[in-house]
Amino acid sequence: MVYASITFTEAAPAEGVAEKEDTTLTTARNDYPETAYGTNVTDYRVLQSAPDYSVAQEIVDRLSDRGFPVERVRIVGSGLRSIEQVTGRMTTGKAAGRGALAGLWFGLLLAILFLILAPLASFLWILVWSLGFGALWGALFGAIGHASTGGRRDFSSVQTMEADSYDVLVESTHLDEAVRLIGGPAPRTDLQR
Repeated sequence: MVYASITFTEAAPAEGVAEKEDTTLTTARNDYPETAYGTNVTDYRVLQSAPDYSVAQEIVDRLSDRGFPVERVRIVGSGLRSIEQVTGRMTTGKAAGRGALAGLWFGLLLAILFLILAPLASFLWILVWSLGFGALWGALFGAIGHASTGGRRDFSSVQTMEADSYDVLVESTHLDEAVRLIGGPAPRTDLQR
């Protein structure tokens, strides 16, 4: 991974847009280095800002549909926060059930591997035994794992990351083409956070 400091400088404003000067620095990952060692600094400009990810994704999708080289685009989220949605109470029985389901998948994987090595006639027995042992061991490990927490986390949850806003950034060399293709408002030249 190569990280580079990017300076957003004054750009020629679109017709009817007031000229702004910006010296904001941001850090961005350089996934597409143009030199052999990834030592270059790529200048990105804000094409549009979006209130949520689906809108930013739609902007990039419109560019893609119109043949724009989307590998020159980034979606940058600002104001990141972690959200954990509690989905329910976790009991030893529920933990054992989830472990049994995971064990079934593991048992199915083992059965498929044995199918490659064993004759087809005995595959049914191998499948039944693999699923049974996988579910049994999964339930056992799930119950033991939950019991070992001592009641410190008796709930299940799903954790996600969200941002307050998203900026669609385009390499400065491709900005005019992106503006033309989306046919939207003129790009911002600042990165107000």
